[in-house]
Amino acid sequence: MSYSFLDFLGLLGAVGLFLYGMKVMSEGLQKAAGDRLRNILSAMTRNRFTGTLTGFLITALIQSSSASTVMVVSFVNAGLMSLAQSMAVIMGANVGTTFTAWVIALFGFKVNISAFVLPLIGLSIPLLFTKKSRNKSIGEFLIGFAFLFMGLDMISRYVPDLQSNPEMFAFLQRYASMGYLSVLTFVAVGIILTMVIQSSAATFAITLIMCSKGWITFDLACALVLGSNIGTTITPLLASMSGNVAAKRTAMGHLLFNFLGTLWVLCFYYPFCHLNEWLTEALGQGDPTALAGYVNHIEATQPDVYDHLFDNSLPDGHDVAVKVAALQQSVSIGLSIFHTVFNLINLSVMIWFTNLYVKIVERLVPAKHKEDEEFQLKFISGGLLNAAELNIAQAEKEIAVYAERVQRMIGMAQRLVHAKEESEEFANQLSRLEKYEDISDRMEIEIAHYLNRCSEGRLSNEGKLQIAAMLRIVSEIESIADCCLGAGKILIRKQQSHVSFNDEIYANIDAMFGYVESAMTNMVSLLGNIEHAREQDIIVSYNKEREINNFRNQLRTANIENINSKHYEYQAGIYYMDLVSDLEKTGDYIINVVDAVREQVKVTGTK
Repeated sequence: MSYSFLDFLGLLGAVGLFLYGMKVMSEGLQKAAGDRLRNILSAMTRNRFTGTLTGFLITALIQSSSASTVMVVSFVNAGLMSLAQSMAVIMGANVGTTFTAWVIALFGFKVNISAFVLPLIGLSIPLLFTKKSRNKSIGEFLIGFAFLFMGLDMISRYVPDLQSNPEMFAFLQRYASMGYLSVLTFVAVGIILTMVIQSSAATFAITLIMCSKGWITFDLACALVLGSNIGTTITPLLASMSGNVAAKRTAMGHLLFNFLGTLWVLCFYYPFCHLNEWLTEALGQGDPTALAGYVNHIEATQPDVYDHLFDNSLPDGHDVAVKVAALQQSVSIGLSIFHTVFNLINLSVMIWFTNLYVKIVERLVPAKHKEDEEFQLKFISGGLLNAAELNIAQAEKEIAVYAERVQRMIGMAQRLVHAKEESEEFANQLSRLEKYEDISDRMEIEIAHYLNRCSEGRLSNEGKLQIAAMLRIVSEIESIADCCLGAGKILIRKQQSHVSFNDEIYANIDAMFGYVESAMTNMVSLLGNIEHAREQDIIVSYNKEREINNFRNQLRTANIENINSKHYEYQAGIYYMDLVSDLEKTGDYIINVVDAVREQVKVTGTK
C-alpha cells in the first residue's frame, strides 16, 4: 500500500477533527455548567488535596490537561492563586487527563464508531434549535463527543500501515530493536509528536491504534505515552510567555513535575511495564504484549488473511478477526492502566514535596527585579484566554483589585486637602494622585479589553449578562478615580486664588470623606465576593448613600448661613461646596457599582 501526500493530509484532518471534537465538547460543557465550574475554582485555595481534586475534576470535565493547566497559569498570572496552590492543581490535572485515555480505550474499540456517531449527531441537532440555552449547550457537547470519536475512527484509517511500507518500516526497525535506547527514542518521538499536535490525548489515540494493529510493541507504545506527558507541557509554556514571572514559574512547575515523573519511570522502566502487564492480566483483560507477535505470526503464515485483516473484509466470526479484536482490547486497557498508574504514583509521591517544587522553580525562573514578585496588572493574562466562561471569575478578581487601588485615591485626596499650600508635601501628594489616576485609566482600558475578548468566546446568556455588568462596574470605578483627581483640581484653583479654609470647613470635609470612605469600603467588600454578595450588605450600601446625600444637603444649607454670618469668605464657601459636591458625586458612582453588583447577583442566582 502506497502512502501519498493526500493520505498524510487526511491524517492531519483526522487529528484536527479529533481536536475540534474535544474543543466543541469542552465549550458546550462549559456553557451548560459554567457557573458550577467557577464555583469549583474556590476549592483551589484551600489546601493541596482539594486543589488536586479540583485539577482532576476540571481536566476530566473539559477533557484536556493542557486547557486546564493553561487556565491555572492564567489564574496565577492574575494573582488568583499562589504558585504552591497551582502546583497541587497541576498534579490533579495530570491524573485527570487519564480520564480521556479511559474513554478512548473503553469506547474506541469496543463500540462500532460508525454505528453511533451519525445517530448521535442526528439526535443532537434538534437541541441546537431549542430556545433554552442549556439545551443548546448540551447539544454542542454531544456533537463534540461524536466528532471526537469520528476523528478517532478517521485517524485509524489514515495512519500509515508501516508494515506495508518497507522503507518506513526498515527505518523504524533500526530504532525498535536497540533495547533500552529504543525506549528513549520513542519517548523523544512522543514528546515531539505531542508538541506538534498540542494534545496528549491525540497522541494517546494514535499510539493506541498503532499498537493495536501490531505496528509497535507494547513497551514502545508505553514509551510514546510517557513522552506525551512531557510534550503536553508545551501549551502552558507557550501561554506563559506573555505572563508575569509567577505565570512562567507555574508553567515551569508543570514541566518539572512531568519530567521528574518520567525520569524515575525510566530508571525502572521494564519492571514498571511488567507491573502494568500483570495488572492488565489480573483484571481479566489478557496479555497486552501478545498482539504484535500474533499479528506478525499471521503475516508470516497466512499472508492472505493478513491482507484482509484491517480492511474489515474478513467474514464475521473469523477466528483471526475475533482473536485480534480481543488482543486490541487488551492493549487499549493496558496502555490506559500504564498511563493511570504512572500519574497516580507521581501524584502520591510528589504531592508531599510541593514546597520543595516551589523553591526549585523559583531558582529556575528567578525574578529579574524585586517588583516582579508582586502582581502587577498589565494586560490581564494576555494570550491566556482559553475557557471564556471560566475567565469571568478571573475578571471579577481583577475588578476587585482595581477597586482597592482606586480606594487609595480617596485617602490621597483627603491628605491633599490638609497639605500646606505650595509645599513639597502638596506637590508630592498631587503628583501621586495624578499618577494613580493615569494608572486607573490604563487599568480600565485593559480590563475592558479583556472582557471584550471574553465576550467574543462561546458564552452562555448568563455569562454575557455578567460581562455587560462588569463593563459597567469598571466604567463607574474609573469615574470614582476621576472624582478623586477632581478634588485635587479644585484645591489647585483654591490655592491659585489664595483662599483659606477655617477649622469648621476642614472638619466638615473630613466628615464627608469619612462617609465616602465607608461607602467605598463596603463596595470593595462586595466586589471581593461578588458571586456571594448578600442582600443585607447591599442594603447597607444604599443606607450609606442616603447618609452622604443628607449630609451634603445639611452642609449646603449651613454654607449659605455661614457666608451670610461672615464665618468665612464667599469664595471659600464656593470651593468648599465644590469639594462637597465632588465627594457626593463619588458616592453616586459607588452606588452605581452596587446597583450593577445587585443585577449580577440576580443573573447568577446567588442568594
